[in-house]
Amino acid sequence: MPASAVLLALPLAGLALLLLEPDADAHWLHRPTHFWLILLTALVNVVLGLAASEAARRRGDARATLVSLAFLSSAGFLALHALATPGQVLDAANTGFDIATPVGLLIGAGFAAASALELSPSRAAAVLRHGRLLRGGLLTLLVVWAVVSLTEVPPLDRPVAPEDHRAELTLVAIVGCFLYGFATVRYLRLYRRRDDLLPAAIAAAWVLLAEALVAIALARSWHVSWWEWHLMMTAAFVLVLWAAYVGYRRSASVTAAFGGVYLDATLERVDERTADALRAIIEALAENRPLEPVMEGLRGHGYTADETAVLESSARELRRVDDLFRPYVSPALADDLERQPGLAELGGTEREVTVLFADLEGFTAFSERCPPAVAIGMLNAYWAAAVPDLLAEGATIERFAGDAVMAVFNAVGDQPDHAQRATRAAKELLGSSTRIADEHPGWPRFRAGLATGKAAVGHVGTAEQRSFAAIGDTTNLAARLQALAHPGQAVLAGSTARRLSDVPVDPLGTVEVRGRSDPVEVFVLAV
Repeated sequence: MPASAVLLALPLAGLALLLLEPDADAHWLHRPTHFWLILLTALVNVVLGLAASEAARRRGDARATLVSLAFLSSAGFLALHALATPGQVLDAANTGFDIATPVGLLIGAGFAAASALELSPSRAAAVLRHGRLLRGGLLTLLVVWAVVSLTEVPPLDRPVAPEDHRAELTLVAIVGCFLYGFATVRYLRLYRRRDDLLPAAIAAAWVLLAEALVAIALARSWHVSWWEWHLMMTAAFVLVLWAAYVGYRRSASVTAAFGGVYLDATLERVDERTADALRAIIEALAENRPLEPVMEGLRGHGYTADETAVLESSARELRRVDDLFRPYVSPALADDLERQPGLAELGGTEREVTVLFADLEGFTAFSERCPPAVAIGMLNAYWAAAVPDLLAEGATIERFAGDAVMAVFNAVGDQPDHAQRATRAAKELLGSSTRIADEHPGWPRFRAGLATGKAAVGHVGTAEQRSFAAIGDTTNLAARLQALAHPGQAVLAGSTARRLSDVPVDPLGTVEVRGRSDPVEVFVLAV
């Protein structure tokens, strides 16, 4: 920013030097150059204003509407000033056209300052509601100004040299500089907050236009200082057009190119609208439905062909990433995170859960006598059968640890029958394990331990990497009971067994569990 400030100050420094050294402020009268320079600058500004106006219309944004009016007002009056060039369109100079530029810049300064305000929802709605009226009023003013200028109604019936009206032009410059200065400060804040090129470019343009007003007030006609303010205006509009073009190249959308200046409320609405559009495309992809009806619906709601193409590409990428990473997270947890992203924050809540621990008894010995690839193949065969059994009962698989799995019931959502769910899942898991072991003699078999009670459920880790966990005495107890079970057997804590009504269990009495001072009443699930 310091370097940018120096660059923006250079034109004003050059103006001061020319005014202090009149000999350096050379006279150069070349009417065709003046005509085409001003006309092309006005054309650039019209393009810019129309692009901002189109973005404002599509997104319904009040700030973009006011920015477009700032550019269109200065462009319109600048074009009138081009007509003042003698011998190009008119035979002689025209006073009304001569003084059109400072009038347009002052009106533009008013719109610039208004656009820099943080508009309330009601005021933003009023700007949008009266947007057509504002544009129509500006066009009417331009037409009236042109007619009055051409008819040379007094006091526009005699030549007006800038040197003869320093006081009036200086007053216009002071008011315009105040308005442009206010807008510059607010747009720089917007740039720092959003880190987008366009607000910075617009802030620089406001500075150049303010400097142009100063030059208009102080320069001598057809001298270098006079030509300087023409170049300042050209640079201002080209700079903003370039920034908008960069945004367009990045997003392939006029509306997105002006996203850096939209009001916060507009961006929130755009985010919601885009999220809804992406969700519709992703749902169609997930259900293998044709995409064209979805895209046609989006185009009917104002999306351009380029925007729908970007949305489709984004949706396909999101779907690919989701397919890639979703298997690493329990489906119930993934669905909850999708609905409420805030659940991913570090921390947890206390819940009553039922924890199921299961491992393959004899896996260590099996892996010692088999190649690693065989051991992994065996594990995957078991998990292919066991995981659907667990998920069918709504389990949240907390982790896999080699040949062991920890599943938690009632960790996500509301499962008041979590003990019954866990017991049914254990029964199905042990049954699948037995069938697979019978087909592969020598393979180890699952055993399981279940416990019910309080646990802290949530995310642990760091901002860079975290995992979902259930922590507490209940999880430790389930792990201890699993170690007591025989292959094909599930040992239940009394806290789980007492919550079962129609599941047969056999009492095993009480056992001493490492880490607990009191004996634990245990049961075995009848399978």
